[in-house]
Amino acid sequence: MLFTFLIYFFYGLAFFSMGLAVLLESTRAPVLTEARILRPLAFFGLLHGAHEWSEVYLIQASLTGFPNPVWLNWARLCLLAISFMVLLVFAIRSFYALPRQSKRDTRFWTYTMWAYIFGILLVTLLTRQDVPVTSYVFIDLISRYLLGVTAPMLAAFALNRQSAQAFHRGQKKRGVYLIVMELGFTFYAISQLFVNQASLFPASVLNQEIFLAVAGFPIQVVRTLAAIVITVMILLVMKETENERQQELAAVQDERLKALEQQEALQRSLLRHTVSAQEEERARIARELHDETAQMLSALSLEVASLQKVALVDSKTSQIVGRLKELTKQMSQKLYRLIHDLRPAQLDDLGLAPAIRYIIDQDCCPMGIEVEFDIKGNPRRLEPLIETVLFRVAQEALINIVRHARVDEAELDLVYQSKQVVLLVRDYGRGFNPDDDFEAPRGWGLAGMRERVDSVNGRLIIDSAIGRGTTIEVFIPAPEYIPENEES
Repeated sequence: MLFTFLIYFFYGLAFFSMGLAVLLESTRAPVLTEARILRPLAFFGLLHGAHEWSEVYLIQASLTGFPNPVWLNWARLCLLAISFMVLLVFAIRSFYALPRQSKRDTRFWTYTMWAYIFGILLVTLLTRQDVPVTSYVFIDLISRYLLGVTAPMLAAFALNRQSAQAFHRGQKKRGVYLIVMELGFTFYAISQLFVNQASLFPASVLNQEIFLAVAGFPIQVVRTLAAIVITVMILLVMKETENERQQELAAVQDERLKALEQQEALQRSLLRHTVSAQEEERARIARELHDETAQMLSALSLEVASLQKVALVDSKTSQIVGRLKELTKQMSQKLYRLIHDLRPAQLDDLGLAPAIRYIIDQDCCPMGIEVEFDIKGNPRRLEPLIETVLFRVAQEALINIVRHARVDEAELDLVYQSKQVVLLVRDYGRGFNPDDDFEAPRGWGLAGMRERVDSVNGRLIIDSAIGRGTTIEVFIPAPEYIPENEES
């Protein structure tokens, strides 16, 4: 009797532990469908464990001679029937969660199940007319035959189809776990055929006492092992599902990262094309101004000079012609400056360093600002677009120093490294807060610098604070470049 007591205790403990474990996993399931399927199985484990522990209480009471109230037996029977009903809900939900094709594949097993149910009802009802049994025994037998067998078998059918889908998708571990779980439910269903001995057929020839006599151990041992197998396999399936979901999430993140990288590459290409187009347009306008407008101004200057010689006899006319000559000279100078600002000839002919030195002489020195220009490393010609970007950034930074820094000194370093070139412009003037929101047109110069640097895969760092000055650093990859006129 003590051995039976321990068997029922561990039997109940196995199912109650299964219920708790599955309930916890259902709360962690990120997909609502998984939670809806698992929760009935969790409640089945809790209810069935409580049923078996009530059996433990009854065994303990019989050992101590304590009388058992009639209502307790009926309460235990209700727990058994309700637990099987909840298990049937789990089986039905698992079955209807299958794709339509998988449902069609289980029609044979479904018809077999209905045939079994009809046969059991027919046999038990016909036998009961000849062999009367109590209502309690009859309900206990019917609950096990109809619910205790059909519910886990239907769950096993659904798991069989799920395992086939898992193998078809290449999820071998998941498929194996589902097959083992299917076997657990199958053995549990078969074990429910071994009911308490009764005079009613088939309980009279297939019962727990006959199983004990043949196998040498109670049928509850099989049910306990089935509960343990089902619990372990569910936890493994949930873990595998989580791993698959993490892999899918990682794949989605990789795809999104690739899309962002492609978008950034497209944006850089567009910026590069825009900067190149701007510089080409500047060069075109500069050439037209130099070739046409500048020549017309030169011709006008010559004509004005000739007119001045003719008008020497008239002092008033001579003064007017002199002013015209001076205006023509100023126009020529401004036009030359405009042409240089559009596209400095030094940048194309001599390179980056002479072009920067020219804008220092033209923009900073006349304003009384002394710029310490230092070239480090081995100077070399760079790709034309890179030289243009560095020149424009240096030009914009020096213009900002002239307009806003309120200093008389500044530093500019041009560092040639093996795989990149670095431009550093520093002043110790007023400074500003780079995080401020600049309303148009303020901040357009900084935005233009950043876009130009991005167009050549560079990096722009602006370090500034009010009263602490400003430092602008530009890092641009600059592999060795061979001009076209040197390739031959």
